[in-house]
Amino acid sequence: MDEIVDQAALRAHFGVVARLAETKALPHLDRHCRAFIALSPFLVLATADAQGGNVDASPRGDAPGFALVMDDSTLLIPDRPGNRRVDSFQNVIAGGGVGIVFFVPGINETVRVNGRGRVVTDKALLAPCEAQGKVPTAGLLVAIEEVFFHCAKALIRAKFWDASQHVERSSFPTLGTVIAEQTKVMSGEAADATIAEAYRSRLY
Repeated sequence: MDEIVDQAALRAHFGVVARLAETKALPHLDRHCRAFIALSPFLVLATADAQGGNVDASPRGDAPGFALVMDDSTLLIPDRPGNRRVDSFQNVIAGGGVGIVFFVPGINETVRVNGRGRVVTDKALLAPCEAQGKVPTAGLLVAIEEVFFHCAKALIRAKFWDASQHVERSSFPTLGTVIAEQTKVMSGEAADATIAEAYRSRLY
């Protein structure tokens, strides 16, 4: 199998970086990045441990602007109730590096942030992240190292926001059915009931 195994071969294969792509990364948020993040209800958080293993990409979402811009170099992402695996937080404590992609429904471009993360539990710091009357018990404080807009090609190819491309939910098994088959812990019906209750009462 042909493969690329070194940096020189990689650059030779893909050619010279376009001038705009080469220069677009900023060391801090500008007004356009801040505005985009304020509109974003959804992000994907990527982390890895200190050895570059245990790689994880985790979806995070809430009302637009749930990821708070503390200043031009700092973000605060609240942790809402989940399954308590805390894969991302384990990696952050072990390694610290984070990569984030912000999405805004209806806009094909995205914003990418790379930096260093810290798991914080300070109540005063987290108070502005209150939602549905509840202040999160933890959050991810991100010191930004670079930020840039990513072009729309991937989402255009995917027709990501095109409603005509949406899959009928009934065409795919429920999450309870899938997990029940994968884990053998409980029936699909019981798993679906547990998940439905979590969606109703444990979002915050």
